[in-house]
Amino acid sequence: MADFAPIAGKPLALADDLQLVLAPNPSPMTYLGTNTYIIGRDTLAIIDPGPDDPTHLAALVAVIAGRPVSHILLTHSHLDHSPLAGPLRDRLGAPTYAFGDSHAGRSEIMQQLAGEGLAGGGEGIDHRFAPDHALKDGEVLSGAWGDITTLHTPGHIGNHLCFGWKDAIFTGDHVMGWSSSLVSPPDGDLSDFMSSCTKLQDHDARVYYPGHGAPVTQPAARLAWLIDHRKKREAQIIAALTTKPATPAQITQAVYQDLAPGLMYAAERNVFAHLVDLYKRGKISAAPQLATGALFALRA
Repeated sequence: MADFAPIAGKPLALADDLQLVLAPNPSPMTYLGTNTYIIGRDTLAIIDPGPDDPTHLAALVAVIAGRPVSHILLTHSHLDHSPLAGPLRDRLGAPTYAFGDSHAGRSEIMQQLAGEGLAGGGEGIDHRFAPDHALKDGEVLSGAWGDITTLHTPGHIGNHLCFGWKDAIFTGDHVMGWSSSLVSPPDGDLSDFMSSCTKLQDHDARVYYPGHGAPVTQPAARLAWLIDHRKKREAQIIAALTTKPATPAQITQAVYQDLAPGLMYAAERNVFAHLVDLYKRGKISAAPQLATGALFALRA
């Protein structure tokens, strides 16, 4: 969508009964800002209210224009997606729906790492978030706006959901056109991310509406690119370990040679996610134990 140029706070019509309101939070991690979606005509559903920003709240209330809101849906609980859910719920009287709190859906190995003290990588977890209603994978919500089907797609974070509506899927931060998704343990899990990509391949859609950036108009091609991108990154990491054992920081320096310094820490979290995945699959060892400062080596 070459002409995608939303203005923060101004509604942008994307399809019949679908508008986007961009939050005013652009950054290297959020691109133009967070996409808040408003579905419906007379009665509405909202996907990803966005950051706790009074300007964005006022913009959403203005676009809603007094119409009833039946559902406030969250793809996941990062600080650029979920904090406004509470204030919006209080303002509108509409319940919130998500997979669960910020620890929901965490894989067993990530629970272990978190229990050993591994903290998140600064992506901004909304630790206070708890939905009014917890959604299950495959659950169908019905309203005046039609049917919305929930798809549990952990990877970026354990509680990540995508939402199918008509011939579209709202993909949150799992699939975006402008960037690949950050996967940062213990909240992100690369093994889950790859499984979720495969899961989405089983669901036909004409278009993806991501949490940031323009609609993805060739979903199958974008999914194939994401899977291939991760496989190529894995190959680079294995190649970096062929000469000698290395730490995640050393591997990141070898793999991301042209990356801006401000993004290097996020890149290291992505590398560690790959290392955890390779460790789970028995491809590499970690000394003295699996951790961000461990020395990783290829298994014979």
